[in-house]
Amino acid sequence: MKIKSLRMGALLAAAAIAAGGVTTLTSTGAGAAATVNTFSLVRSTGSVAAQCLTTAKATVKVQTQGQTEVMTIDATGLPKNTGFDVFITQVPDAPFGIAWYQGDLQSDSTGVAHGQYKGRFSIETFAVAPGAAPAPVVHPGKDASTNPAFAPVHMFHVGIWFDSAAASAAAGCANVVTPFNGDHTAGPQAMSTRQFAPTVGPLRRLP
Repeated sequence: MKIKSLRMGALLAAAAIAAGGVTTLTSTGAGAAATVNTFSLVRSTGSVAAQCLTTAKATVKVQTQGQTEVMTIDATGLPKNTGFDVFITQVPDAPFGIAWYQGDLQSDSTGVAHGQYKGRFSIETFAVAPGAAPAPVVHPGKDASTNPAFAPVHMFHVGIWFDSAAASAAAGCANVVTPFNGDHTAGPQAMSTRQFAPTVGPLRRLP
């Protein structure tokens, strides 16, 4: 079993490199479960199409901490003094599937951003809706008043959105409004984990 596990780990790492990822795993000792998962964010499909964010780079590190994980994002080459929103998504590109609003990310005057988030960022990251139920309408005309029922859906991708369409346009990206922030007035996706296949996003690397 140990040899088989090592071979499987090598195959997964090779697949990640071939796909353009830089995912690495670190174990705490012989036979121990992996506790650190590191990978890159790349420019989103929309950013590439708009030929914007050409210097943007980001590294994500997910580290096990007790019964949860801590995810750290360090980015450079972003537009200066710009707000972004971090989401966990089902697939990396539109239509994104199910998406979870994880938190905010803010670049400084040099275009550098650092964010840290605590939650579930492993093979157990999923959403489920056993049945339809009433939902609070915080933003009339934007929020659903009920949910569709669905079986457990795992979400293993990470994406970053501009916090506003104006900020996106100022950076040379598309001037469009999306629902990917707290009041559903975000701009387009800026970066993502699209270098990984839709159903094998990097968050599934931790058990």
